[in-house]
Amino acid sequence: MKIYEVTGNKKQYLELLLLADEQESMIDRYLGRGTMFVLDDGGIKAECVVTDEGDGILELKNLAVDPSCRRMGYGRRMVEFIKETFRGAYKILQVGTGDSPLTIPFYRACGFKRSHVVKNFFTDNYDHPIFEGGIQLRDMIYMQLKL
Repeated sequence: MKIYEVTGNKKQYLELLLLADEQESMIDRYLGRGTMFVLDDGGIKAECVVTDEGDGILELKNLAVDPSCRRMGYGRRMVEFIKETFRGAYKILQVGTGDSPLTIPFYRACGFKRSHVVKNFFTDNYDHPIFEGGIQLRDMIYMQLKL
């Protein structure tokens, strides 16, 4: 298994990116300024994009695992890789996610704690309703951990 940075043609991973953020125009807001990594384990299994948000905050903007490879530790490995890679360069790693029974427990298990909420983020910024785990996402829940 290896994780490496993608420096060119990040859109070649659009299918994976859309699993974590289903509107391409939203991905376009951060993909160009973000640092992208992919996990290869006999094929691409996961990807993530992180951005510098200033004040020592690194944000995990997109984390996606191939659906056939979920619950195999790839998502957790990507989070651990980001923590190891950026520890010392940043103070905080944060992630914004919907209030979903699928994502909140995962990030808690990775050590993130709830930080703050942006009300109506999904309803105000997406051109269609977003559903995850049978729940319509409305608010963006921010979670953070110290690096």
